[in-house]
Amino acid sequence: MMRQQVLDELWDFSDPLGSEQRFRRYLTESQLSASERAEIETQLARSLGLQGRFDEARDLLGGVQSDQAVVQVRLALETGRVTNSAGIPADSVPSFEVAAALAAEHGLDFLRVDALHMLAIVQPADAARWTQQGLAVIAAARGGTEDLARLARWRVSLLNNLGWSLHDAAKHTAALEAFNQALAAAEEVGSPQQLFNARWAVARQLRELGQNEEAQEIQQSLAAQDPHASYVQEELQELAKIFDR
Repeated sequence: MMRQQVLDELWDFSDPLGSEQRFRRYLTESQLSASERAEIETQLARSLGLQGRFDEARDLLGGVQSDQAVVQVRLALETGRVTNSAGIPADSVPSFEVAAALAAEHGLDFLRVDALHMLAIVQPADAARWTQQGLAVIAAARGGTEDLARLARWRVSLLNNLGWSLHDAAKHTAALEAFNQALAAAEEVGSPQQLFNARWAVARQLRELGQNEEAQEIQQSLAAQDPHASYVQEELQELAKIFDR
């Protein structure tokens, strides 16, 4: 079974082509068991899907062969993700449900929460239910310190995604509450990027609620931290338009 930390180091979700190249090199240069190779192939397929190369991704996933539970879970997860990325989220639901159930059966908490977070994304009307299930898995988890720390970071993603589901449903007060919970989780267990993004989401929702001065203060702080973050600059421009009226 591949360590999640190894996969994290190979992934750069902002650069799926670079990730594809790293996965291909890893397959070529590393001594891997058949199960480990199959896991890497599922991640390679994910990188292809993120590039819009859906047929290639499906062909690769169709050739993955393993009776290992972790591979079967990853196979279901990435099949669902490719389907969702191809623009048919409703068709991805069965794959994510299979992934969640298999992961629960075999005690693969990290992958179980991953599947639940994807269900919350593709079924926004049920996002709160899936989010609560994911948070419950995290709260009940037992294991090594490193594994628990990585699992705990899912709290940030789950709550952030819930916030956006509520935002899209025009439930803006509830969305702000979810984003504030995500920010609290990011401050406690999140990565620096998760913390940055959580602050941005809170400010974005404050603008939605007309709390523009507070939103501007947060965005200006983020711009000072990273002047090249385009989404921060875009928000500052929107806020400037409001204050110029």
